[in-house]
Formats: sequence, C-alpha cells, structure tokens
Amino acid sequence: MIEPEPLRESRRLASVQTPVIPIVGRWIGDSPGTVSLGQGIVSYGPPPQALDALKHFPVAADDHRYGPVEGLPEVIDVLEAKLLSENRIRTRPDSRVVVTAGGNLAFMNAVLAVADPDDEFIFPVPYYFNHEMAVVIAGCRAVPVETQPDGQLDLDAIADAITPRTRAVVTVSPNNPSGAVYPESALRAVNALCAGRGVFHIHDEAYEYFTYDDIPHFSPGSIEGASRHTISMYSLSKAYGFASWRIGYMVIPGRLWDAVNKIQDTDLICAPTISQRVALEALKTGRGYCAQYVPELDYMRRLMYDALSDPSVPCDVSPCQGAFYYFIHVHTKLDAMMLTERLIREHRVAVIPGSAFGMTRGCHARISFGALDRDRAADGIGRLVSGLKAIAKT
Repeated sequence: MIEPEPLRESRRLASVQTPVIPIVGRWIGDSPGTVSLGQGIVSYGPPPQALDALKHFPVAADDHRYGPVEGLPEVIDVLEAKLLSENRIRTRPDSRVVVTAGGNLAFMNAVLAVADPDDEFIFPVPYYFNHEMAVVIAGCRAVPVETQPDGQLDLDAIADAITPRTRAVVTVSPNNPSGAVYPESALRAVNALCAGRGVFHIHDEAYEYFTYDDIPHFSPGSIEGASRHTISMYSLSKAYGFASWRIGYMVIPGRLWDAVNKIQDTDLICAPTISQRVALEALKTGRGYCAQYVPELDYMRRLMYDALSDPSVPCDVSPCQGAFYYFIHVHTKLDAMMLTERLIREHRVAVIPGSAFGMTRGCHARISFGALDRDRAADGIGRLVSGLKAIAKT
C-alpha cells in the first residue's frame, strides 16, 4: 500500500512573504503605550452625510440580495463622472469601471485577468508589498527594478527588465512607501513603453488627493490611446477615511471585462451593497472632504522631515512629495525586522520594516504620519529619533 503524501499547504503560498502588518501589530500589542508610525491610515473617518445613508438602509428587498458584479449602477455613474472631471479618463466605450472590495482586490483582479503562471510583473523598488504578494499568489514572478535615489522612476531600468514573459509594469503614484510623486513626463514614458512593448501598465492612484507643494497628480489612463493597455486603480480608504468599508474601484480595458467578471464573481460576487450606498454619499461630497485635512498632514510632513534630516540622526531621508510616508535608510548593521522590533520593544515607537517593500540591501523603514494629531506625532517622532540614535550605536 502506497503511503499518502502528508497534508501540506500550497507550495505556491509558502513562497509568499508573511504579511508584515500583523507581525508589527503583535509586537505593538506586547508593548503597551507604543506610538504607531506604521500602518498607512488617516486619522479621520467618512463624511457624516455618508454615514447618514445607514439610516435609510435597507429600503428595498434588493438591498439584501446580490448586486451587479461590477457595482451598483448609480455608483458607477458617479465614478465615471469623477474620472472624467478629475482624472481626464473617459471610460466609455473603450473602458469599464468595476467597484471592488478595496484597492487590493482591484490589483488581484488585474493580475489574474492578464497573466498566466510564470509570467512576470515589473515593480520599481521600493514596491507596495501587497502588490508583490498578489503576483506570487497568482504563481507569477515579481521583477524588482531600481529607482533613482529620490524614489523617482528609472525608465532605462524598466525597459531593460521587460522580457517575453512580462505582462505588466506596475507603478504607484503618489507612492507607497517612498512618498514620491511621478511627474507626467515619466508616467507618459512608462505608458508609451508599455504600449510599444505589448504589456499592460497597471497604475495605482490610491493617494491621488495627497500631494504637497503644489505638485500635480497625473493619471496615465487619460493619455490618448491608453485605454487599450492601461489599468487604473483607486480606493476610498484614504481620502474618505473609509478603510474598514472596503470600497475601491478600477478602470479596465473593455477586452478584460469578461476575465474580471469571472474573477470577481468567483471571489466576491459584488462589493457589499451597504458599503456601496455609504460610498455613494461619500463620493458626492467630492475631493473637498479630503482637501480640508491635507494642510494638517502637510504640517506633520514638515515636522517629520525637519526631525529626520537633522545631521545627528543616523539616517538618510528623501523629501516626501505625496501620500503620507517617509522611507528612510538607517545607518546600522541591523536588518530591518530587528530594527523594527527593537524600536517597538525598547522605545515604544512602531515603523514598518523596509524589507517588506523589496529593499533588501541595507536597513530601511517606512514611517507614516497619516493617523496622528500634532501632540501624538511630536511624541512619536521624538521617540523615533531617540531610538534611531540609540540603536545605531549598537
């Protein structure tokens, strides 16, 4: 009798990096009083008028049933109008809007829709770790490429990395984790490169409303002819304080609709109707809701940069142009996970290790200033500076 193979987890999943946020969360839980400069969330919640929609839900039997796979028609209508007026993306007839349960699901939809096992996705480093994880889960390969010292794209490196197995180049602007904002010229160049080489351009714009110093945001999906090969992704989590409601959306080439329909219908069926109803009212308030909070975030940004760029602090820091992150290189022989654990356990301040974002040379950390008020931010920055100075000596 042949012995059965022992039960095991998927070999494919075994190669996916362990989610770093829960690990850091456990360390924080073991260290009461820790100030978190880690997870990328904002301090505010959804617009009050959006939450008022809950008073009127449900209103019909359909509110308890499955909705359209792509999202409620009234939500799609508002999103299409927003995309045209703010992003200059005309969605019909060449593109489709799909409402997803957050931006991460939009990216997973995109990966599964365009790739087969062993295909490749190009990621400028540092990259958003959940994007890389999704690619590996799909049985594909993430191909990291270097960026400029200030986090800007290296077009030559991207071009050199494209192979016959490349399915997409992935860009995120404003960038998580570096805080860089890619200029229109760079995004046009990437988009043209993708068109010329027959690959998709997947562009994440979750932080589109968070830019500073009058730096403009640009959507490559607005480029003439880009609708054939460009996938644009958005999220309400940051701009509308909507993280737990899990609402994002994507703009896809029309030819991908059948594939995305299969994927979303299998994984989710549709984004929760109650979340879409609240999202609809949030979207009606417009970007002005987020804009009122940006000056305070800008204050935090300047406060943090002044502290970290002081010559006495053992790190290198590039200016943050967008989102609400700094990505620092720490002058220490410790690896990033050890640095993070020691900052939490010894100095009661949390960051996210840079190794999760693909930075394996040297010790890096992502620092978020999105969720704190002024007093809490000053306290956290003080602890971080003190911790970096103490740890770098060891």
